[in-house]
Amino acid sequence: MTTTRQRKGGKVAEAAEDQPSEEKNVKSDGKILSDHTGGKLWNILSLTVGGIVAIALGLLASVYVATLHENDLWFSNIKEVEREISFRTECGLYYSYYKQMIQAPSIQQGLHGLVYDNKTESVRTINILERMNVYQEVFLSILYRILPIQQYLEPVYFYIYTLFGLQAVYVIALYVTSWLLSGTWLSGLLAACWYITNRIDTTRVEFTIPLRENWALPFFAVQIAAITYLLRTHLQPAQERLTLLVVFIATFLFSLTWQFNQFMMLIQALALFILDCFDMLPTAKVTRLYIIQISALLLVCVLQFFNPMILGSLLISFNASVLIARTIQKNLKKGSLLNRLGKLILHALLVSSLTLLLNKFIKNILNLESDEHIFKFLKAKFGFGATRDFDANLYLCEEAFGLLPLNTFSRLSDTLLFYVYVFILFPMTVAAVIVAFRNLSVSNQAQLKMEECTMALKPGAAYNLIHTVLFGCLALSTMRMKYLWTSHMCVFASFGLCSTEVWRLILKCFRLYTSQRTQVIKYSVPIITLLYISYKFWPVIMDELSELREFYDPDTVELMNWIKSNTPNTAVFAGSMQLLAGVKLCTGRTLTNHPHYEDKHLRERTKQIYQIYAKRSPEDVHSILQSFGTDYVILEDSICYERRHSRGCRLRDLLDVANGHIMDGLGENEPDLKPSLYPRFCEEIKKNLPSYTIHFTRVFQNKTFHVYKLAKHK
Repeated sequence: MTTTRQRKGGKVAEAAEDQPSEEKNVKSDGKILSDHTGGKLWNILSLTVGGIVAIALGLLASVYVATLHENDLWFSNIKEVEREISFRTECGLYYSYYKQMIQAPSIQQGLHGLVYDNKTESVRTINILERMNVYQEVFLSILYRILPIQQYLEPVYFYIYTLFGLQAVYVIALYVTSWLLSGTWLSGLLAACWYITNRIDTTRVEFTIPLRENWALPFFAVQIAAITYLLRTHLQPAQERLTLLVVFIATFLFSLTWQFNQFMMLIQALALFILDCFDMLPTAKVTRLYIIQISALLLVCVLQFFNPMILGSLLISFNASVLIARTIQKNLKKGSLLNRLGKLILHALLVSSLTLLLNKFIKNILNLESDEHIFKFLKAKFGFGATRDFDANLYLCEEAFGLLPLNTFSRLSDTLLFYVYVFILFPMTVAAVIVAFRNLSVSNQAQLKMEECTMALKPGAAYNLIHTVLFGCLALSTMRMKYLWTSHMCVFASFGLCSTEVWRLILKCFRLYTSQRTQVIKYSVPIITLLYISYKFWPVIMDELSELREFYDPDTVELMNWIKSNTPNTAVFAGSMQLLAGVKLCTGRTLTNHPHYEDKHLRERTKQIYQIYAKRSPEDVHSILQSFGTDYVILEDSICYERRHSRGCRLRDLLDVANGHIMDGLGENEPDLKPSLYPRFCEEIKKNLPSYTIHFTRVFQNKTFHVYKLAKHK
């Protein structure tokens, strides 16, 4: 097991939209010119200072997580094999392709090895660029090869520094979004500080560096910032075109770097759809955003050799259905309240039906089954019937795919973030409901009467409101997705705390509104909050940075060194998905299975390989392993005798239920489950009985791992 231990020593001008001036009775052209010049200089100064603060905070966040990573692992001092083992599970698999490209004799040969890969899945040639989102590894490896930095920077440092550098982009994007919404860079400063002080719940980049979301989320944050700017009124045509280009590039990079992009953008498209239905966003801009999403995803599809999972995504079906439904249903935004409500309900039903039909049609044509495990998981998770499906249960039993733990809110409350977020969310939601109701109730000619209410909910604020609500629901239902919500929570809370419109709305509710009072509150409350955060968490951050640990996993290091020294380069290894990713990275040996689970053939293969932890005969297990060309199988005591999960969620329990066998230990079993005719393979093989030794020979053993070589029977 990988652990760490204590070291022993050794080797925008302010981005507010132009507001009506409160200055009256200007008496001379000279006075006007003077005020205009002074305001322009102030805006330039504010933009300069705000920009410098944004860049400084971004770099600070980047250095902070890089230092934590170094302090936790002593990365600069440990051996290369230990560095690679620290890239756990799927992280190691992704990094292995970067390493493969770096070590290839040429870039062309490296690319050929990825397109025609026969080492990731034994007895099968697959296209890595089609199956996985690893273009970032390809790009970085090419960049490393052509830049004159090989003598000064090791490949692994070039890789991790790039990821830590993207954290700077992430923080700057959050800062800018908050600044755009509130009109003051003080809001961006507060958002960045909240992101840093809530690091445990806003990012995990320091210990899962190559994870796809760490590549993708900075681009997603840039996209949200660009959309927020795009939704402002009175943009010049050139500004709008440039912003649309930024949105497209950010959307494309987000889609290219994460296989779950389509599900995140589907939620985003749903947010745009809801707001458009209630006249809270300009329809023309929403349409452009739909088209950008489709275009970016199709371009990624081309780069991934027409990956069918992208073509069969719900996002493409949904966006196409919305555009089709608009041509069928016209005059959606005219008529009385009841008339418009009826039209909207019919429109929503039409879009939903078209989406399902179009998606089903595309999947049937493409014979697409790559993502069926996700829908099985969702069906079981939300109570639409129990399932014995092994893949769905594998997700259901992982804590990361469970509900968001309550202690998350306790941590977020310590920095005041959650309290402020709820405080801002409630009045903003009420304002959104009122605006939506009035939009449906009044005619186009009467829209001007709503100016006061819409001031509190401009299009950018409306989008970020529904964005945070929908991604909040996603985070509450699935803990792994909380990082999409908590980072935006920092933006939304800081915007509300620094927004003139929000404070005006709140103060008017209590009949306390004056212009001077609003200005005092919008600056004093954020400053007091920043002072509180600094006072309480600066010592905590200093303690974190002073705590020194080191990587410590001698059993895995011993295993990897043995494999490199005692097995041929062409040897094929079977075992758990997580361990085999490390085997590929550290030794370059061929695998039978791996953690990238978005392929039906691989999921079926993994279930078969995992019979080494089920109650099966040695003949059955040997036959299964031999069918995949296996030379060696690695058994892990941490899986065979697992205690991390409760009964019913241990891997051996999932296999028993899927095989129709009763589970081990005290507890209930479903009535149709029956005892197995054979003992558990991973336990019985260690007894060296003749029925096992005729098929398997133990060639390596330590406290954690047991490696067996398969006998080659004809």
